[in-house]
Amino acid sequence: MKQQKAIVLEHDNFQGEYRILRLAAPAIGPLVKPGQFLHLQIPHLGDRILRRPFSIYKACDEGVAILYKPVGRGTESMVPLQTGDTVDIVGPLGNGYPQMKEDSLPVLVAGGYGNAALYLKAKELPVKGVAFFGGRTAEDILCVEEFKDLGWDVRPTTNDGSLGIEGLVTDAFDPWMKEQDINKLELFVCGPGPMLKAMGDRAIEHDFTAWLSLDENMVCGVGACLTCVIKRKTEDGWEWARCCKDGPVFESREILWED
Repeated sequence: MKQQKAIVLEHDNFQGEYRILRLAAPAIGPLVKPGQFLHLQIPHLGDRILRRPFSIYKACDEGVAILYKPVGRGTESMVPLQTGDTVDIVGPLGNGYPQMKEDSLPVLVAGGYGNAALYLKAKELPVKGVAFFGGRTAEDILCVEEFKDLGWDVRPTTNDGSLGIEGLVTDAFDPWMKEQDINKLELFVCGPGPMLKAMGDRAIEHDFTAWLSLDENMVCGVGACLTCVIKRKTEDGWEWARCCKDGPVFESREILWED
């Protein structure tokens, strides 16, 4: 983990309302593993000093890139950032996705711009499988061509039917799953809570592996404030686990979901 004053290299519209922010961060970029995140100090927020977590979309020796959508005061305050501006970042943080098991068939599952957090894993995996991406509209399905260029079979679903199958990610995944050798499936998942639970439930029911990236409110990012805790199963019951420090990636069987 490093703290660095990062220089904005690019800040542009990416797709629809989504934006891309590329940062020169040579102290952080080379350390990034798929599924990790960074904490960014939002400029121009006055007394609101808390950092904001962002999944790392791309990373290299020179720096990192994130994709985001302005949805509140914090992210809206990022929009005026221009090339040459400086932002304070800490990262990489958290435990990302583990190495794929031998002889597994890898599957990516993402909701919304959760697929941006899966790009580095998609690039790293030695075997390319199927990527199920879901969103409200076609505008919310990001990076399709980039994943295809890596060799992935991308299957989008949208709530309004504007791209791919109309419905939820599970509407595309379930019929496909029934035709597979279930024991070989290994899922790497990122997205909203209900989707994470749905995929985790399927992994437990059918006895395959699913790695879930939990998107809880991370205030400190380093495990000190305990605002992002979840219940993790133990042999004797359960314990609190910190998403920012112990996660954000957990295996589906570890998580004790709240009713």
